[in-house]
Amino acid sequence: MSITSLPDDPQIRERFREIHPPLAAQAAVVEAHRCLNCFDAPCTASCPTHIDVPGFIKRIATGNLRGAALRILDANVLGGSCARACPVDILCEGACVMHRYHREPIQIALLQRHAIDFFHSSGEDLPASAPARRHLRVACIGAGPASLACAAELRRHGASATIIERRALPGGLNTYGVAEYKLRAAESLREAELIRRMGVEFRFGETIDSAEALDKLESEFDIIFLGVGLGAMQRLGIPGEDHEGVMNALELIASYKTGRLHKMEGTVVVVGGGNTAIDAANAARRLGAETVYILYRRGEGEIAAFSFEYEHAKQEGVQFLWRRVPLAIRPDAHRRLLLDTVQVQQVGVTLVQVPDTDFTISCNMVVPAIGQSPLSTLLQQFRHVEVHDGRLVADPATGQTGNPRYYAGGDCVNGGREVVDAVAEGKRAALAMLAHTETAHA
Repeated sequence: MSITSLPDDPQIRERFREIHPPLAAQAAVVEAHRCLNCFDAPCTASCPTHIDVPGFIKRIATGNLRGAALRILDANVLGGSCARACPVDILCEGACVMHRYHREPIQIALLQRHAIDFFHSSGEDLPASAPARRHLRVACIGAGPASLACAAELRRHGASATIIERRALPGGLNTYGVAEYKLRAAESLREAELIRRMGVEFRFGETIDSAEALDKLESEFDIIFLGVGLGAMQRLGIPGEDHEGVMNALELIASYKTGRLHKMEGTVVVVGGGNTAIDAANAARRLGAETVYILYRRGEGEIAAFSFEYEHAKQEGVQFLWRRVPLAIRPDAHRRLLLDTVQVQQVGVTLVQVPDTDFTISCNMVVPAIGQSPLSTLLQQFRHVEVHDGRLVADPATGQTGNPRYYAGGDCVNGGREVVDAVAEGKRAALAMLAHTETAHA
């Protein structure tokens, strides 16, 4: 059975036009010919999955889009998502040698997308070895990028892989949490479908939340990969945050990406200064909110979001309230919200309230975006798997935990990095599992 697709919503598609539209065929060839094919390829070195950037770009320049896509997918099976969602200004394009000559870097991400989109439109499958070649059965808990990459790599080498996901759709934050103008949910699901056709089994609506559930998995599988991501968004810890007009940033993004939220109005206040806060604020603007504030407890120079994300938010019309924190949320007489705030200043390592700076914002919705909580409660149930500061402890080279039957990767290990990091960790864990199995059967 194929991965369930989401209905196309023309209104959402119009409001969330891509910030980086695809290259036309001729433009892609012209851009590919700009590449210097550096022998040391700093762009490849800066990519956590080490995609052969000069190699795939050279193939685009010669008209071999299929070869370019296969070169990308061999290193990163989620190359389409990463081409759209990666902070390439910091990674591959940030390392491009063109910067040395004060020229624009090669548009690596758009070229990568060009090749991958061609491959997906062709309907071609990725090769996978028959499961009978290897007697290794792996369960991947969570259907985010780490598990998808792990499962795909296992199938490439003939091992059996099953992905277990509590929600109805695969992809993790790629599907539910990345802004639609960067990565459409349909693109994320298309990649998961490609991986399913490699022979990966998906089980949806299944939650692993008890020792009994783990016992059952251990009896069915040889190895368990933990790609469970992070937990729920952190709460503000102020009175009134349970009001129906409060919706956390990930819930907001998931709601419009899956067709449950079509419109916003009035004034929206997003609390937080990270990339997710920016995504939520931009989404509120595109969904129709007339005024959107980002309330951040620190100053402009200390914002946690990438600088290009901050600049984009200003272009979207988002307004910033610096060095201000929420105190309480109250309903008013007109079914709106009153958000009580106060100015703060830093004294040493502590933020203290500035007297006589109270300010109340009348708004329609408050959106907390102050980070996700580690899944410490759930993770502690995994036997003999060490948890430190809410993160699973795993060998960075292999992904193996203190329990040799458990491997881990992605946000539950790294605390919340980029999609490409999760892909690299999932693939690395799969290769380590395969190597361990070969050694054990030697």
